[in-house]
Amino acid sequence: MSDPLDPVNRKILAELLANGRIPMSDLAEKVGLSKTPVSLRVRQMEEAGLITGYRAILSPMKLGLTHVTYVEVKMSDTRQSALDKFNEAVRAIAEVEECYMIAGGYDYLLKVRSRDMVHFRQIMAEKISSLPFLHATSSFVAMEAVVEQNWTPP
Repeated sequence: MSDPLDPVNRKILAELLANGRIPMSDLAEKVGLSKTPVSLRVRQMEEAGLITGYRAILSPMKLGLTHVTYVEVKMSDTRQSALDKFNEAVRAIAEVEECYMIAGGYDYLLKVRSRDMVHFRQIMAEKISSLPFLHATSSFVAMEAVVEQNWTPP
């Protein structure tokens, strides 16, 4: 595959993002190719690591997880061994939807989903505050999601 994101592959990816369970015959029809070349392209993108998997996307709202808080985390130790321990521990907290190592005044940014402020406070007290090498946190409550979507290739 010389250009992994040629126009046809971009169409395939857009369709798969909209419906990861689409039958290959339907996908082929939507992108204007026959089933065999589309199947080959999908397999090549999987093997190249462009497609890393397929999963169900759950609705946080329907699950009652309507409260989003962003938490900045400052570490007491930023040596690699400390970062590795923090990374492993934060991955085990189900309510942490996203975690990024960042540059600036803090070391990490967490996106935490909860039912409400009481639930968030419980997550902070029982889970986040006990993360290894955590020195300080600062929290920001989201009031409204203006843009919230999966990434699509340009």
